[in-house]
Amino acid sequence: TERAGQPRVTLLPTPNGSGLSQEFEGHWPEIPERSPCVAGVVPVIYYSVLLGLGLPVNLLTAVALARLAARTRKPSYCYLLALTASDIVTQVVIVFVGFLLQGAVLAREVPRAVVRTANILEFAANHASVWIAVLLTVDRYSALCHPLRHRAASSPGRTRRAIAAVLGAALLTGIPFYWWLDVWRDADPPSTLDEVLKWAHCLIVYFIPCGVFLVANSAIICRLRRRSHRGPRPRLGKSTAILLGVTTLFALLWAPRIFVILYHLYVAPVYRDWRAHLALDVANMAAMLNTAVNFGLYCLVSKTFRATVREVIHDTHLPCGLGSRPVGVVAEPVLKAPGVPKGAEL
Repeated sequence: TERAGQPRVTLLPTPNGSGLSQEFEGHWPEIPERSPCVAGVVPVIYYSVLLGLGLPVNLLTAVALARLAARTRKPSYCYLLALTASDIVTQVVIVFVGFLLQGAVLAREVPRAVVRTANILEFAANHASVWIAVLLTVDRYSALCHPLRHRAASSPGRTRRAIAAVLGAALLTGIPFYWWLDVWRDADPPSTLDEVLKWAHCLIVYFIPCGVFLVANSAIICRLRRRSHRGPRPRLGKSTAILLGVTTLFALLWAPRIFVILYHLYVAPVYRDWRAHLALDVANMAAMLNTAVNFGLYCLVSKTFRATVREVIHDTHLPCGLGSRPVGVVAEPVLKAPGVPKGAEL
């Protein structure tokens, strides 16, 4: 969103015809003309490749997770499926519509009302993706640290209600971002509304979720360490490994964007500082990479997921869907970490 950061494909700087006010001079360093897009066409190529590879991979991931969720009825698979669906929406709304269609093809010559309406969808997609990961984290924490309570309270209906609540809240929290200012054309000092929206964005998509990730993951690791003192040292479970991988990748890939937004807000505007302009391009590319990396993580960690992906690919090559399950794929795969109580598996 800026459109998580729309890439600017203009290669030459555009002179700024308006003078600088005293307020502007006092708030930001004066730079005589609009910053050029140093990255050139690289963002357009990057987002095209990301969409061309990432969207099919996410669709494959969604089909595999849907099969696992239907077979096992485990909440974790439902949360991972919802996370993948949110990533697909993010790729379509932000990468395709925002970056490529509006930014590169139409060169942002789009009516303001259309841009602002698209802002709502873009921020809502971001919020949904991040807070589904929060749901997954809370579910894993409950399963590993409070297994009896988790087993008693967990049900497919409750999982679906939790996901629906997060999606509804994501859409509602996206509405205020109708008034989000496009930093690529924001030549004025930030207004109070602009500061509030940018801080709200940073809190909703990064600082609060990362706080939850840190506390819950720390509690999970401490719980596993305490178990190791009472008996044989347990291996890191696959469900825990996936959780740590998803949350760590998110924290690392989104950190540059949050830093650049605050830098733009208080130090130097993207509109006038080519370094901030370049940094925001790179930061947005890193943030959007987060929508395409989970497939590799699941394949790396889970043998069950790899087998299900092979099954999906195998079935797509059979006529009329009459294929049978490939040899070696169990009927009801469940990821279960050694030493993890019943109900805590992914």
